[in-house]
Amino acid sequence: MMDLGGKVALVTGGNGGIGLAMAGALADAGATLALVGRNADKTEAAAASLAREGAPAPLALTGDMTEEQGVAAAVARVAAQFGGLDILVNNAGVNDRKLPQDYTLPEWNALIAGNLTSAFLVSKAAYPLMAARGGGKIVNIGSIMSIFGSPMSAPYAAAKGGLVQMTKALATAWAGDNIQVNAILPGWIDTDMTVTAREQVPGLNDRVLARTPAGRWGRPADLGGAALFLCAPASDFVTGIALPVDGGYSCAA
Repeated sequence: MMDLGGKVALVTGGNGGIGLAMAGALADAGATLALVGRNADKTEAAAASLAREGAPAPLALTGDMTEEQGVAAAVARVAAQFGGLDILVNNAGVNDRKLPQDYTLPEWNALIAGNLTSAFLVSKAAYPLMAARGGGKIVNIGSIMSIFGSPMSAPYAAAKGGLVQMTKALATAWAGDNIQVNAILPGWIDTDMTVTAREQVPGLNDRVLARTPAGRWGRPADLGGAALFLCAPASDFVTGIALPVDGGYSCAA
């Protein structure tokens, strides 16, 4: 039920952090992988690290997933290289922390595009390929900021909240094509992005540890199992959910 042999997976933002960890879980389960990121050298190195004996070499792509042409080119390359697409993990995302009144309109638009519009564009491009294969899996990577308010991340939180609602909409729209669409909401995970958060937000580390029942920050590898489940046959009757992976942060009083 967790075997991805013969499946082709595209992971956006898959060249580091939780994206790379989730891609590794898919590779270990037998998936053929394509990664897309903005940093060509970083993406090439990530793809090389995911090579598995007996499996096709992972494909490293460079592109901006907020631009339709870049999205179309990336998805077309995956289809040409591997013959189709079965799995999409929309992990690409950006953040810029400041108080709401300090954002300019271009900054707001860039954060909405980078975290929400990009996932829509890639999902839309992936849809006909998955429908042609008789089904597929889309996993959108949200955030616990989809649930909670954050004074320092208004556009990021708005985009991630929108991503959850988009997940539900796509799940209902494409269920008839046997495409399951779900979201993962990572909690406080120890990545480059959250290192910056700890530098910018005084006391954040202590507050996270105090509230998280698991008593620690998450690690990128903690996302691998959830991603694998939502990309595998085990979740064929699961669609439209938003699954927190947060060590209990979202359920703690």
